[in-house]
Amino acid sequence: MQIIHTISELRQIVSNYKQAGQVIGLVPTMGNLHQGHLQLVEMAHSKTDIVICSIFVNPMQFGEGEDFGQYPRTLDSDIDKLKQVACDIVYVPAVDEMYPESQLDGRDQTQVIVPGVSDVLDGVSRPGHFTGVATIVSKLFNMVQPDKAIFGEKDYQQLQIIRQFVRDLCFPVEIIAHPIVREASGLAMSSRNGYLSNVQKQQAAFLYRTLQILSDQIINGLRDYSMLEKQTELQINKQGFICDYVKICSSDLSPAGEKNHNLVILLAAYLGKTRLIDNIQITL
Repeated sequence: MQIIHTISELRQIVSNYKQAGQVIGLVPTMGNLHQGHLQLVEMAHSKTDIVICSIFVNPMQFGEGEDFGQYPRTLDSDIDKLKQVACDIVYVPAVDEMYPESQLDGRDQTQVIVPGVSDVLDGVSRPGHFTGVATIVSKLFNMVQPDKAIFGEKDYQQLQIIRQFVRDLCFPVEIIAHPIVREASGLAMSSRNGYLSNVQKQQAAFLYRTLQILSDQIINGLRDYSMLEKQTELQINKQGFICDYVKICSSDLSPAGEKNHNLVILLAAYLGKTRLIDNIQITL
């Protein structure tokens, strides 16, 4: 497994692989890897010849007061885990490699803004977050030039945003989604779960059970989505969370209506200082 820190070295190596006819897969991460990330790498292996995993804690996607400084950086452990799943290349750039000549976090440079789908849900709660995501993923696509890129469905809104800018900006990259990877309790795996105590982890599993109940209600014929959202938000708050939102949407994140048969229920809630997100998809 090769560990690369610069764009120039990365491009040379990728160019050699492409000249040899190899299909390149990319798994972008911010490190602090868990089993969910490793399953993305394994999926990439099943669909490509060479798998590149990037590790970069992107300052542009953290808002004021968020956990950029405290976000876990576990590079040695991450590299050991990636060796176990036979990752071919780990790309670990410094901030000034990703944002050259920037004052700090890239916000004074060119940004990629995806209108509409970025302006709802987490886009309201975390202004600027998805601009940071779209910008860094665009830069990674240009640096790595992958044929395929794999993303987890836990970050459902992020996935839709990436799909949109790939279409809009004509990136020659196939976006592949991996289903949410869950702990035995049902809690969606996330690097931020490391902020939770063992007791909080058990408590946090309530969110997925809530999504399952809400999904069953809709499948069984309830269609007053506004009422269901309010009811579910109250239930979440009663369990000691501070609910940010519960939304029932069509699969493209537009408001759900009677004629929509592919739905997604998304939620975000705070447990203590930790913000958790989850979702469940429904076909009616």
